[in-house]
Amino acid sequence: VQLQASGGGAVQAGGSLRLSCAASGRTLDNYVMGWFRQAPGKEREFVAAISTRGDSTQFGDSVKGRFTISRDNAKNTAYLQMNNLKPEDTGVYYCAADHKPRSESYFRTYGMDYWGKGTLVTVSS
Repeated sequence: VQLQASGGGAVQAGGSLRLSCAASGRTLDNYVMGWFRQAPGKEREFVAAISTRGDSTQFGDSVKGRFTISRDNAKNTAYLQMNNLKPEDTGVYYCAADHKPRSESYFRTYGMDYWGKGTLVTVSS
């Protein structure tokens, strides 16, 4: 499956952005979808994941209560709604897909099976 993230940009602290992840090659119905990010000079960070049917979500501690993840399998697309953005949210955001539902700690450590090219989010203070 090929993934393409979009929707990044520059925003001031407190603002919002919505990222999209469009899939091609295969339908997303059978994949757990996720978002990760990487800030300059830092390691990759798990942001969020959503189950195949969208009935279960997981979030990294730093984004809980501010970010939501959703998916529209009919459109073969997953989304990351980011609210109340902070400068520390700056980074390249990657969407990803995995064959199996796994724990947050697993995703945090090993990532997912498939990765798309990232989209840059810049939050200024």
